[in-house]
Amino acid sequence: MACRISELVLGCRDPEVLARFWCEVLDFVVLDRETDGPVVEMVEIGPREGFGGPQPTIILSRRDEPEPGKTRLHIDVNATDRDQDAELERLLELGARPADIGQTGQEQWHVLTDPEGNEFCLLKARLNPL
Repeated sequence: MACRISELVLGCRDPEVLARFWCEVLDFVVLDRETDGPVVEMVEIGPREGFGGPQPTIILSRRDEPEPGKTRLHIDVNATDRDQDAELERLLELGARPADIGQTGQEQWHVLTDPEGNEFCLLKARLNPL
């Protein structure tokens, strides 16, 4: 096993409302929250044991409207048996392609597309394969 889904990222109008809903549905808790002044920009929810366990966390990210041509959901993956650079090379060999969505170059993740153009991110941390 080389990668494992670690996070599902969902664009939404109101991260707080969806966080409350999904926490109740899944018996999850709020793990992280990012704000811009009084506005909640992102809420990460997940199992009580936190990130990196057997279940992926869900990131609810504020989006006023869906971006044209994009779904509101994308997958984040983490390498399990190699470092990020080696996993990036493997994913590119499998047919993934780098995607430019306005990154600064300082991010700790790589934005890629699968062979059909669906975006996903390769994160830096290595997770246990479980």
